[in-house]
Amino acid sequence: MIDRSRRGRMLAAAAATALALGVTAACGSGSEPTSGGSSAAAPVTVKVQTFGGGKNFGYKEAIDKWNASHTDIKIQEEHLTDQFEQVYWPQMIQWLQAGSGAGDVVGIDEGGMGLAKAHPEWWADLGEYGLSNRQGDFAPWKWDGGLSADGKLFGLGTDLGGMSLCYRRDLFEKAGLPGDRDAVSALWPTWDDFIKVGQKFQDKVKDTKFVDGTNTLYNVLLVQEAAKNGGVSYFDKSNTLIVDKNPAVKSAYDFAVKISQDGLTAKLRNFTPEWNTGMKKSQFATLGCPSWMLGAVSGDDGAGPEFSGKWDVAAVPGGGGNWGGSWLAVPKQSKHPKEAAAVADYLTGKEAEVSVFTYSGNMPSNTQAQQDPAVQGAKNEYFNNAPVGDIFAKSASTLQPVFLGVKHAQVKNAVESVISALDDGSVPYDQAWQKLVDDAVKAAG
Repeated sequence: MIDRSRRGRMLAAAAATALALGVTAACGSGSEPTSGGSSAAAPVTVKVQTFGGGKNFGYKEAIDKWNASHTDIKIQEEHLTDQFEQVYWPQMIQWLQAGSGAGDVVGIDEGGMGLAKAHPEWWADLGEYGLSNRQGDFAPWKWDGGLSADGKLFGLGTDLGGMSLCYRRDLFEKAGLPGDRDAVSALWPTWDDFIKVGQKFQDKVKDTKFVDGTNTLYNVLLVQEAAKNGGVSYFDKSNTLIVDKNPAVKSAYDFAVKISQDGLTAKLRNFTPEWNTGMKKSQFATLGCPSWMLGAVSGDDGAGPEFSGKWDVAAVPGGGGNWGGSWLAVPKQSKHPKEAAAVADYLTGKEAEVSVFTYSGNMPSNTQAQQDPAVQGAKNEYFNNAPVGDIFAKSASTLQPVFLGVKHAQVKNAVESVISALDDGSVPYDQAWQKLVDDAVKAAG
């Protein structure tokens, strides 16, 4: 998930209090572990650390179900922050390097997986707990993403980042534009068309900007253009920084400049308190929506329940894209690796990933879950009963992976800081590209 999909608060990390007991985990294909014959005074508590806005990883219902039916292992989720690149991942790296502080199971956004893969010494080998038999549950690129540099399985896929565009149906109608999602999708086959629609919108609705800011759509364009340019963004597949050489980066940058100069943005950086407030105050009418973004919009911190039915989901200009998705891994420092592996197995199994989708909108990376009728036929009441299952299930089969380098998260944060700064005026347009390149070089080390 996404990016997917991030507010700058970091909760203090607390060590999981648990007493060890003998259990036998029936792992494989997301199966739930069963108790062994030994007895113990208390269950093992497995701490799962996550990040993200809104309903983040969407585990509430799945965890509640597990804890209601298990006495030997209890799952405790610790949501640390909304912001992955700025807060969660830097802190997690410190804990992993120090050998203490990380949870028993930790979520890792795609942007951190390059670095995670390069450090097999940080992770438990999930193959030792029977989870290598899960390979058939994932697309090859998603499975391979969870293999470390030495070829061992350390991560299991959670969600995917199939693309759409969220829009305020009521504000479109106020502007004299169609509100129906099919008619809206037909308005913008290209990004040039999208800008033209935005100009029409703002001519009619003076107190609302067309888009949230530059960063969200910059990322949508970047993944679309990356697919056309060898499947790479900030780094090539030898981990060489190519920010100033990759046409995908420059095309996405140019689009961000265009919508900013045209005055179409509310000048809000995504996944900040101000961005959340902007949704509540109707300061913008559209934003790029990978599947995990639906939870960020509908959650209490986002637009919230009072805007249910006012948002809808349309096709994204330019046709699809693959932004986001995460993995679960077990740090080697966990005192309960067997139990943690069983929990990671469960949370990435078919039943749990279906539950996550119906609860928060995160598209399963588990292919069995993708094919489940509860996913395929799902409609999202908050988004005016949009057929999100059909929208995102179709995109899942055609997603193209984008290579992300070891330092992707650090470079991404540096680049997006400039993309946001050119929009809010703190970096002049004529200096922004060079600053973006210079800051990316510094971040890459």
